[in-house]
Amino acid sequence: MTLIIRANGGAQAGHGVVLPDGRAHIFAQFGSATFVPGAQTHLSRHFVLHPLRMLVEDDYLRRSGVDDAFRRTTISENALVITPFHEIANRLREYARGANRHGSCGIGVGETVRDSTENDAVTSIRAGNLRDDDLSDRLYDLRWRKKEQLHAEGVLQACWNVHDAQADIEALLAADAVTDYLDALVPFLERARIVDDGFLTDAFARSTEALLLTDLLYGDQGKGTTVDFFARNLADRNAIVFEHAQGVVLDEWRGFHPFTTWSTCTLDNPERLLAEHRFRGTVRRLGIIRAYATRHGHGPFVTEDAGLTARLPDPPSAAAKWQGTFRVGWFDAVAVRYAIACVGKLDGLVVTCLDRLADEPEWRICTEYDTGRDIPLGPHKDLAFQEGLTRRMFEAGPTYQTSTSAATQPQRVAEHLLAIERELGLPVVLASHGPTHEDKAVLA
Repeated sequence: MTLIIRANGGAQAGHGVVLPDGRAHIFAQFGSATFVPGAQTHLSRHFVLHPLRMLVEDDYLRRSGVDDAFRRTTISENALVITPFHEIANRLREYARGANRHGSCGIGVGETVRDSTENDAVTSIRAGNLRDDDLSDRLYDLRWRKKEQLHAEGVLQACWNVHDAQADIEALLAADAVTDYLDALVPFLERARIVDDGFLTDAFARSTEALLLTDLLYGDQGKGTTVDFFARNLADRNAIVFEHAQGVVLDEWRGFHPFTTWSTCTLDNPERLLAEHRFRGTVRRLGIIRAYATRHGHGPFVTEDAGLTARLPDPPSAAAKWQGTFRVGWFDAVAVRYAIACVGKLDGLVVTCLDRLADEPEWRICTEYDTGRDIPLGPHKDLAFQEGLTRRMFEAGPTYQTSTSAATQPQRVAEHLLAIERELGLPVVLASHGPTHEDKAVLA
């Protein structure tokens, strides 16, 4: 049995998995190994939960033949809960920013985390509170505080005349908003398995192997299919797989601020959980990257290439309203080296989407910027420093080397992977040549 643990991010995740029989799903809150019989998911205290969207996802999975997703999922009682009021506030803040949006999935993750850091006891609701007798009172109080906060910060005023914002404003002000939410929660509470953190102590005691996976750039790197692959191949070893969300250069403290997420995207949270629960087995840390670079919406993207964007569309991502335009560029070794420095220790790399470059006669790697070969690693939690990095990224231009112009796809792949290993100083241990677990090749 494989246990998938989500130790960062939340309901905004979009981790795609395609099966050889054609079934597919974009996983958000259930682990990306949910198609694997027997694989379990645990949403840790570092996960930001959206109960109503989890019900919707369960319905989608049932249509794909998975009727036991909730039964195979446990939720930490300390996981933060996104309410409709967090979700609305998140979207209204983005509307109010107008053309200066930071980038968001519009689901309320950042708003929920912000509340937990600024006034946890008053405005935060955790999974264990969903069965408390005073939940209704807490929701009414939360709704009132959100209205007052948005008014005091000028967000509501900025949105009054924004057409797309009207439905959210009306929902926030609706008299029956709390009772409607409580009614909608009932089926979730009937299905959800909410546990205390002792669950992980027991799970770790039964396991001898932990695999920590992390996206190294801006997300969308193929982590869903990677998790599905490892869950299948480690099923007989009682392994734990940490499924990462988003990417290291979107990290709340190490990312290119303010185009970041309210989440720790390094491996700090998995490492902390392993230490707290005294895991004694072997630990392996792998970074996931595409054979080229991608990014959603706003923020710096040094290797962005309009031609590649047109030739390599990503339909499930391109239509995302809140995340913004899907952008594509050449492999950026400079940004990946920075991400590796932020993580601190990796044992190898997973390179995905190699098949997507098959029609490109020449593959390229950005080996340095015209502003320098490496992005400096500054003090932890210094957002002023991170803003300075962001300005440098916007000003930087790429310097490319051709990684391969070989005549055949196998030769191109081999030469491209060698160039990646040379630039990053890490071995490629898994290469993906297509969308399913059958398209993966173990290299080391």
